[in-house]
Formats: sequence, C-alpha cells, structure tokens
Amino acid sequence: MDTKEINSLSKFIEESFSNRDLLKQESYQNAVKNTIALLNEGKIRVAEKKESEWVVNEWAKKAILLYFVIAPMVKHVVGPYEFYDKIPLKNGIASTGVRVVPSATIRYGCFIAPSAILMPSFVNIGAYVGKGTMVDTWATVGSCAQIGKDVHLSGGVGIGGVLEPLQAAPVIIEDGAFIGSRCIVVEGVRVEKEAVLGANVCLTASTKIIDVTGNEPVEYKGFVPARSVVIPGSYTKKFAAGDYQVPCALIIGTRKPSTDLKTSLNNALREYDVAV
Repeated sequence: MDTKEINSLSKFIEESFSNRDLLKQESYQNAVKNTIALLNEGKIRVAEKKESEWVVNEWAKKAILLYFVIAPMVKHVVGPYEFYDKIPLKNGIASTGVRVVPSATIRYGCFIAPSAILMPSFVNIGAYVGKGTMVDTWATVGSCAQIGKDVHLSGGVGIGGVLEPLQAAPVIIEDGAFIGSRCIVVEGVRVEKEAVLGANVCLTASTKIIDVTGNEPVEYKGFVPARSVVIPGSYTKKFAAGDYQVPCALIIGTRKPSTDLKTSLNNALREYDVAV
C-alpha cells in the first residue's frame, strides 16, 4: 500500500472515531469502507511484524468499530439459510485459491491467503490467515487474530478476538505453529514460530507458561517461545479457603527437526509421551 494513501485513510478514521458526526459525510464513510476492503484483500493488517516486533495498527481496529456504526442490518440468504447482520459473508472465494468446506463461515473484512483450508469453522472480521494454514473443524478465529502460514488449528480450537481496548494486541499465532485440539488462546497471547501446543492447553494473558526442561523452572506470561512443545499443567496456589490447583501450561521440550513436516507434527507430542 502507498504510504500516502494509508496516511489519508488513517486520518479520516481517526477524525471520525473522535467525532462520530463526521460519519454523516460520504468521504468519511468511504474511508471506513475502503479500509475494510483493504483488510478483506490482505493489503493492510490489524497487526504486522516489523523487524522483530509486532505492531498493532490501532486505526484499522477503529475502522472495524466504525464499520459496525455505518453498516445497516441486512438479510443474507445462503441456500436454505437466512442471516440478519451488519457484516456480509466474504465472497469471490473460488478465485482466491482457498479451499472452504461447507459450512465454514468467513466474514467480510478478514483475509484468507491462497492454499489455506477451512473446514467447517468461523473466521471473524479483521482476522488474517496465512498461506497453507489449516483451520480445522469447529475452530474459531476471532476478530483481528493473526494466523501465520502453514499453521494447523486443530478441531475445536478457540482463537480469541480483540477490538477493544484499541491498544491491545490481538492473538498472534506465528508461522508453522501446531495448535492441538480444544486449545484456547486469548487476550493477545503470542505463540511464536513453530511452537506446538498439546490438546486442551488454555492460554490467557495471566496464564503461567513454565519451562520445566531445566533444573529450575523458567516462567513466561503472554507468549510461547519458538519451537516449544507445550502441554496443560497445574500448580498449587494458596487461597483464604485453602490450597487449590490452578491451570498453567508446561513447556516440556522443543520441537525436533524430525517433526517439522506437517504430516508428523503429532509426533512432537508423542515423543514426550503426551496424548495428542
């Protein structure tokens, strides 16, 4: 995208976000619509990696919120199904090189890269799904979530969305990661490149992620280091009423070169005698 065009769009978005009366003007409405169209085409992203850091484009998130303001409620009919919503479904998929299995639901304003595969699943506005990624059955990709290339989101995975607060980072799953069945990743957690999460791992911003591979535990919060193999765990926490087990995530090893092929990713867990 041309920097001048981006600056012009973001200026309109920022002004109308501060003063909603401006949305009565066609130029401001068009700025919102054009921004959503660019998100839909993958020409801009809610968050992008610049050098080694992920940067959130707050103005793009503001545009999504403004889109809800200006978009009318419309009836959408798909075969025997009827929907009534402000956001239409994504169209033109047949020409994009994306495989979409009935009844996957993809909202307008998200981007799905070529060679991605969507089983019956849900992808929300503002999300980005990279090349070759599998979104498996009943997985959900929340608003603004950023999913890299060659990622596998297994059955029932829940990737959280975020629109507010505006400065909050979306959930980010980096390239080549494997997210096991029924995992939950929310509140802006970042799973770094080629990490493997075993089934039922639940990660929030406050979840302790504990590396137990050394002589002493090493604790992280908010991100999973690259190529880590992670399983659900628990630790004892003292409360007024007594000691209770609290969920955490345990890093039990690192992914080996032998498990780098997508077809053998499950072996990354089996090597550590962990159920997939």
